[in-house]
Parts: sequence; C-alpha cells; structure tokens
Amino acid sequence: MTLQEIITDIHALYEDLGTYERKYGVLSETFYEAYINGEEPENDAWVLDWADWAGAYQILLRRQQQYQQAIQTLRKQQETLTNLIGMTARHEPIPVIL
Repeated sequence: MTLQEIITDIHALYEDLGTYERKYGVLSETFYEAYINGEEPENDAWVLDWADWAGAYQILLRRQQQYQQAIQTLRKQQETLTNLIGMTARHEPIPVIL
C-alpha cells in the first residue's frame, strides 16, 4: 500500500460517512459511540445502514492510524517535511509498511 492509497481511502470514507451523517443528522463520531455502547436503531430499516456506517467509521479510524504511522516513519527517512511533501506533490509512489 502507498501513502497516496491511504489518503485516497480516507477521502472516500469521508464521503461515505458524510452521506450517513446528513441522513441521520449526527456526526460519525457521535453515532459510533452509541453504536459501540450497544444502542440499536429505532427503525428496523436502519439496521443495514448502521452496520455499514459503523464499518466505514472503523476503517476510517484504521486508515488514519496507518497514515499517522506512515508519516512518522517517512519523516524519519526524510531530511524535512518539505522533501516529503515534494515527493507526494509529484505523485511519487511512496510505499508504506503496515
């Protein structure tokens, strides 16, 4: 996996989560707290949405963690953050170890 793939996933997940946030009127963080505490939807038609929403949020959290770990590792390898940004701006594939 490359750094760009992680970033692409994060942006796609934000789009997916935004759909649920607009539909149900709360941010994903708020929803997820209720979900992991065992709260269930009042409407049976929402069950699949809630499962998908929770899954997408879990993947987002994992991708954000992977991004932070990758950046920390890459910053140790580069002299400056500007060098790293230059590589990403040129769309150089930057492999990351997960």
